[in-house]
Amino acid sequence: MCVLTSRGTAFAVVFIFSRIMEESLLFADMKEGEILPPTIQKLMKGYNKYLRPFFDNGPVTVGMSLDIASIDTISEINMDYTATIFLRQRWTDQRLCFDGNKSLSLDGRLVELLWVPDTFIVDSKKSFLHDITVENRLIRIFPNGTVLYALRITTTVACNMDLTKYPMDKQTCTLQLESWGYNINDVMFYWTRGNDSVSGLDTLRLAQYTVEDHYTSVSEAIYETGHYPKLIFHFELKRSILYFILETYVPSSLLVVLSWVSFWISQSSVPARICIGVTTVLTMTTLMMGARTSLPNANCFIKAIDVYLGICFSFIFGALIEYAVAHFCTLHQPNGANAYMYGQQVLECEDEMNGVVTTIASNNTRLKKRKEASASPSTPTTPTTPGRGAHGPSDGEAKEETPAEAPSDCAKSLSLLKKLLCMLNCCRVENPHYIDNYSRMSFPLSFIFVNLLYWTYYLYF
Repeated sequence: MCVLTSRGTAFAVVFIFSRIMEESLLFADMKEGEILPPTIQKLMKGYNKYLRPFFDNGPVTVGMSLDIASIDTISEINMDYTATIFLRQRWTDQRLCFDGNKSLSLDGRLVELLWVPDTFIVDSKKSFLHDITVENRLIRIFPNGTVLYALRITTTVACNMDLTKYPMDKQTCTLQLESWGYNINDVMFYWTRGNDSVSGLDTLRLAQYTVEDHYTSVSEAIYETGHYPKLIFHFELKRSILYFILETYVPSSLLVVLSWVSFWISQSSVPARICIGVTTVLTMTTLMMGARTSLPNANCFIKAIDVYLGICFSFIFGALIEYAVAHFCTLHQPNGANAYMYGQQVLECEDEMNGVVTTIASNNTRLKKRKEASASPSTPTTPTTPGRGAHGPSDGEAKEETPAEAPSDCAKSLSLLKKLLCMLNCCRVENPHYIDNYSRMSFPLSFIFVNLLYWTYYLYF
């Protein structure tokens, strides 16, 4: 019992000594002769900042409000945003009630003598409190014991982004406030004015975004150590696409149009057409690499801008391949001196094939007539011999059927071969210059059609 009493006495001495040291350090800068006003002295007398208000009478309710001063940067690479905010917290401490009808505005350094909520910003990567010219803190006490505590903070907060529709995307970021050590049995958080508790976004101007919507919500954070109060501020950002239209979409579309110029250049001008094709391909490759510099290097989704650049690159590469095909057909086209001979050979080959098919068809018809004549009633019937059925075919008939079936199969094969040659002849380019003529219409129309599909899907779906 004596040991316990001595320990309690030692603890009380240490506690009193620490209070004296805190007060001496806090007011060390005060001039000689200056003393605290009687009201402050009365409030601080017997006040213990290590115990929360209503320690034995339920949780203390803390109301919060935000003022967004600025959103400095929004990074797609790091998937975070940096904002400067004014965080205001209100709670009631019955130990700080005093007589009067005016509030007391105190120096921010006096907050070290008061109990304050242990609020922290969830998903914060880096935060700091401004201290120029002094720490940007405000402490104000009202006669009914209400305490207003305000801070000016700059914080970098993580924001999970879905860049599938980049740069026509919308991102929803959050700012979450939680209590670090007090659970819901000790502290309760609430927004002082609901959705109007957050201000400053209406006048905010961002470089690439516009704030479309924002709202607040109240939740609970569940951890292994218990349930903790949480306040969430949601705001939706819509990216401005004008910058990307001027920076990426228009140049890539113009490169596609530039590749079509080769369709109006003579096929004999090999250096000119090759130069246009290779230059547009290399320029498009550089543009594709530059468009990805402001995006994460490792991502598992294809963005809308990647799809469009891939479409443009395909059309440019297709224009280069078109000239290769046209030039190849030009080299293998018969010249004017041999055109007549080439045409005569084709006609002779067709006449010879037609003659073979006609001969086979006539032989097949003759054999069919002979077979019908032998099977007519006027022909005497031959007696059946042992080992042969009454309706079974004879050896002579089998010998006659075999040559009849063989020409029929051969005729079918030759007919199929003739159709195949006709189809190949239709696919043969009579004049390679027609390839450029077709490309002048097909490439622009296809590009316009693909653009309609692209913009309709990413803007309205």
